[in-house]
Amino acid sequence: MPRPTAAQLSYGSITVIFSTLAMLLLSQTSSTVGIAVIAVSALALGLLVAMTVPQPKPRVVALRKPAAQHTAEEPVPAVATGSKTAA
Repeated sequence: MPRPTAAQLSYGSITVIFSTLAMLLLSQTSSTVGIAVIAVSALALGLLVAMTVPQPKPRVVALRKPAAQHTAEEPVPAVATGSKTAA
């Protein structure tokens, strides 16, 4: 299993914090059970968000082929090419 990226950790943490605050403010609960349910649901939501952040694709590095060594080629005689202008 790959390690979580920085984006996954930050998105998940921010989701947990903001969703916990929002649910506590909207529900206005003061009971221990209500706070525990909100905390567990915020953690589940943060985990869901962190797992749905797309993973970076591995880079494909093209290997460079070594430059072809240029050798001095001998000129091809005109007779061998079929040219009629050869002397």
